[in-house]
Amino acid sequence: MAKGEHKIVIPLEGVDNEHNALIVTHALARIRGIDSCRVEVNNKRVVLIPQNAAAISEVVKAIRALGYEVPTVRKSFDVLEMSCAACAVSVESLLTSLPGVVKAGINYATASATVDFIPEVVRAEALKKAVQSIGYDLLIEDNQAPGETAESFRQKKYHQLKRRTFLALAFCFPLLVIGMFFMDMPFANWIMWALSTPVLVWLGRGFFINAWKQLRHRSAGMDTLVALSTGVAYIFSVFNTFYPQFWHQRGLHAHVYFEASAVIVAFILLGRYLEEKAKAGTSSALKKLMGLQPSAVTVIHPDGSYDETAVENVEPGNIIM
Repeated sequence: MAKGEHKIVIPLEGVDNEHNALIVTHALARIRGIDSCRVEVNNKRVVLIPQNAAAISEVVKAIRALGYEVPTVRKSFDVLEMSCAACAVSVESLLTSLPGVVKAGINYATASATVDFIPEVVRAEALKKAVQSIGYDLLIEDNQAPGETAESFRQKKYHQLKRRTFLALAFCFPLLVIGMFFMDMPFANWIMWALSTPVLVWLGRGFFINAWKQLRHRSAGMDTLVALSTGVAYIFSVFNTFYPQFWHQRGLHAHVYFEASAVIVAFILLGRYLEEKAKAGTSSALKKLMGLQPSAVTVIHPDGSYDETAVENVEPGNIIM
């Protein structure tokens, strides 16, 4: 957020007179990163121009420290396309940097995000759009089509990943054979180029798309590492295939690494496929375990009587059997 670019309106609760407004104004004036602020008692809000998103979080903390309140909403969202812990860190950092987000936390194990935000400043759709901009996705109930759940998305992703993995392995097998045993056969480099191109350009395109999105936001993850390493090896090999004389004139051999770049992509796809398969098995086991939870329990009262009640109605201190 550029300095002085956006005016932010934050709702207030408990500020019901000019004296309280003056206290809040003086407290906010001491916060670094706030260009100007104005408390409107009648409208029960504070209007400010922050230099960055972090300043808004400091404003909320300062207001609450004075005993007043800023209405916020806490929601949990399913996060898609995360493949490593670094992905979770990237998503959390991005959400925390958004204006109106007070706090954000990502649980990589459950692939979910818990976000505290000011709905008057930022909406869930904006959170989703921001997460999509770096190559991930956020499921928002309001925008979901009928039947579209986190589980259905994961199942769809699992089947797509399975298909891409086995296709990549199918292309890599002849690549490895040629690269290890038949490098001197006629047109070996051209055949390996033809076999490796679908693996990188088609089956592994997700690595490069996500790496570009992350680069635009000055962040990096596993996709960046994969795209950089395989992309450099592939481009270098293409150059050596089309222009081998560049090295021959210098007394060097024009090496190619088509099989290396393709195999790296295939093996990482295989690893992600096995991970998704394990997650699916764990999720199924947890669902079966949750299905064993009783819906009602018997509560014993101090006078010795007892009755049956729903689990959600049980209170701390109750004796149950």
